[in-house]
Amino acid sequence: MSSLSAKDDCLGWAARDVSGVLSPYNFSRRDLGSDDVSINITHSGVCYADVIWTRNKHGDSKYPLVPGHEIAGIVKEVGSNVHRFKVGDHVGVGTYVNSCRDCEYCNDGLEVVCAKGSVFTFKGVDADGTITKGGYSSYILVHERYCFRIPDNYRLASTAPLLCAGITVYGPMVRHKMNQPGKSLGVIGLGGLGHMPVKFGKAFGLNVTVLSTSLSKKEEALSLLGADRFVVSSDQEEMKALAMSFDFIVDTASSDHPFDPYMSLLKISGVLVLVGFPSEVKFSPANLNRGWRTISGSVTGGTKVTQEMIDFYAAHKIYPNIEVIPIQYANEALERLIKKDVKYQFVIDIENSLK
Repeated sequence: MSSLSAKDDCLGWAARDVSGVLSPYNFSRRDLGSDDVSINITHSGVCYADVIWTRNKHGDSKYPLVPGHEIAGIVKEVGSNVHRFKVGDHVGVGTYVNSCRDCEYCNDGLEVVCAKGSVFTFKGVDADGTITKGGYSSYILVHERYCFRIPDNYRLASTAPLLCAGITVYGPMVRHKMNQPGKSLGVIGLGGLGHMPVKFGKAFGLNVTVLSTSLSKKEEALSLLGADRFVVSSDQEEMKALAMSFDFIVDTASSDHPFDPYMSLLKISGVLVLVGFPSEVKFSPANLNRGWRTISGSVTGGTKVTQEMIDFYAAHKIYPNIEVIPIQYANEALERLIKKDVKYQFVIDIENSLK
């Protein structure tokens, strides 16, 4: 430890190359700015994005790479201009930590689609030229605009998955008015992402049907998550019986799948929102045009809707289903995530295991 720079006081786990293997890594954070919040990280969610960029799947990773963009923690210090947070507050940080703050989207609280590009929480280039490093680390410095208040009575571990998976489905559901009690919602896929719209849908008062390729998920969909109905999407008779029955569908599947069978389940003027990333999207224009239907896409959300989502979850005492793990299990967790062997989200206990 004596050979480390005095400023290399942040301990993280980083990937050094395309193998994606994570191991301990000491590094320095930038100095606290007047608008910054310094956060002791207690928990960091494990997202499929961590797999993608630790292994350079998109060809733009910057090593050493410290992943993690679902961050929950406790404020340890604030800059002189910070007024929204104080030492001891519970806060979260999501998928981005900066934006231009001047374009029409930033001015509307939609920083995630900043016209000049938002700065990702890890492997991004921040305003000072440094490469951002994420939540698999002991602490982080973030401009207060991109920090979210977590109510004291809401579990920090449970907040972490909301900051990517949660907002990825909450944002478009609210934007497309999928929060009207009594309406019907279909959810395609039941993984870490897919279990979120089931929980949101029930809290909104919707009638929720899970559409899955796996009959083995029926019991958990109905009993554990509270869905009203479960349908195996390969059962043509069951699917035919659902024709024109849904006001909304949230498609969380990232594997390639046909779209026409699901489009036909929408009512006239129904909306399908795609939040997964299949390699291609194909459907008949007739399924879209004749039914006055809409297909839309989404990623995470801006600061305004993200804070709204956290407050909604806390007010309704809704918690994502998580498996809490130590940082030393991170490599195994990423492998299990690839195999879809998790119910439903891993969360790293940074506070008690990163030493």
